[in-house]
Amino acid sequence: MSDRYRPPLILASQSPARQRLLEAAGFCFTAQPSHFDEDGIQEADPIVLVKTLAAKKAEVIAQRQQQPALVIGADSILYFNGAIQGKPDSPEEALDRWQAMRGGVGELFTGHALIDTYQGKSLCHYAVTRVFFAKPSDHEIQAYIATGEPLACAGCFAIDGYGGVWVEGIQGCHTNVIGLSMPLLGRMLTELGYTITDFWASKR
Repeated sequence: MSDRYRPPLILASQSPARQRLLEAAGFCFTAQPSHFDEDGIQEADPIVLVKTLAAKKAEVIAQRQQQPALVIGADSILYFNGAIQGKPDSPEEALDRWQAMRGGVGELFTGHALIDTYQGKSLCHYAVTRVFFAKPSDHEIQAYIATGEPLACAGCFAIDGYGGVWVEGIQGCHTNVIGLSMPLLGRMLTELGYTITDFWASKR
C-alpha cells in the first residue's frame, strides 16, 4: 500500500474463543456480532457453506460502518461421516453425536472472510483441520453435556475447553479448530497489502 493508513479491524462475531485468539496474537480490534440468520443458508458442501456464512456475516457488519473498516467474518462446522455438524439443538442431540463421534475422525472447516471497505476489496478462504476423537464413556459424555459447552459449539466440542481432553490429535492448523486459522488470517491480511504487525495493539 502507498500510505500507512490502516482501517480499524472489526470481528463480526460474538465468539469469545475467536476474540481470545485475536487478543493473544496482539491484535487491536472490536467485536460486533452480525446476528446473521444462518438457518437461511442451506448447502451440503462444507466448503461452500462456511465460506458463504463467513462472507454474509462480514457483509452485515461492513454495511453498518460509517467509516472505513476491515471486517473479519468467520464460520465453523464439523464434517463427520459425510454430514455437516453445526451446533446441536438439544442435549439429546449432543449425546447422540458424541456417541457417534467417539473414536472417529472429523474435519473442522472454518470459512474466513475479509472485507476492506477502505480499498473496496474482499477475500474469502477456508481452512480445514482433521480432528481425532478419543472414546469417552457415556457417563463422561453426559457430564460434558451438563457443562453446557458442547451446546454452544460447532461440532459439539471445544478443543480449548472441557472438550479438549477428548481430542487425541489433530492434523492441520490448531487455531482453526478454535475458530480462526491465525496463519490463514495473516496471509489474507498480507494479500490485501497490509503489514500484519501494524494491527498489533502496541502499534496503534
